[in-house]
Amino acid sequence: MPGQAPLVLVHGWMDVSASWQFVVDALGGDRHVIAPDWRGFGLTRSADPAPDSYWFPDYLADLDGLLDHFADEQPVDLVGHSMGGNIAMVFSGVRPERIRRLINLEGFGLPETRPAQAPERYAKWIDQIKNLHAGQADLKTYDNADGVARRLMKTNPRLQADKAAWLAQHWAAPNDQGRWTILGDPAHKIISAHLYQMEEALATYRRITAPVLSVTASDESMSQWWKGQYNLAQYQERLKAVQRLQQAVVQDAGHMVHHDQPVALAGLITDFLALPD
Repeated sequence: MPGQAPLVLVHGWMDVSASWQFVVDALGGDRHVIAPDWRGFGLTRSADPAPDSYWFPDYLADLDGLLDHFADEQPVDLVGHSMGGNIAMVFSGVRPERIRRLINLEGFGLPETRPAQAPERYAKWIDQIKNLHAGQADLKTYDNADGVARRLMKTNPRLQADKAAWLAQHWAAPNDQGRWTILGDPAHKIISAHLYQMEEALATYRRITAPVLSVTASDESMSQWWKGQYNLAQYQERLKAVQRLQQAVVQDAGHMVHHDQPVALAGLITDFLALPD
């Protein structure tokens, strides 16, 4: 609608913008929706020559350039899932004037690190790049789109077969040999050479001026990922740095909450974006 803020939806790691389609369908209306593929994912191809690894600040600059093109100086409503949620949180503190409302879906950040971890981190980064060039980091391929759909349902048992079949056509594509390949640059699997700086992240959180809705799924996934290094209680403690915070839990959902409960999530998004300033 004229005068309404654009709605920008940013996806997570090894995902694609098409993942938002079920939520967009549930939102209805004539909202201007912008859902990009991050660099090296989906239809946004990697640079030529392809990078050895990816640098988190590039996502911030990419998002800033995207808003320059599509929103000019108009503040936007920004929704980010997982990695996209982490990017959205940092960006909203770096460019607070560009964000009207912010919704973070399971974008927890990373475990706190210590400077003493740096030497081993650099060594691991170098070793993984060597493996990448040796072809040891290539993504798995599949016989056909049905194989991709089965892979998606194995990862997320809640994902319905019809949704998985549709997503498979956007999450992967046939290569020159006719095998279906995930639309993600294998270099995304390379660990960051730089340690996650929690205090830097909190400094950006404190600069966010927009109202923030933090959405988590009822099925807690952090213990599976981090094996005790980082948990939901610690994430909740970090959120205290956010000035204008609301929180919500989507029931009967896992980390891919936008696949599991798109209607419930669309309702949360609609209600939050409609709140008065």
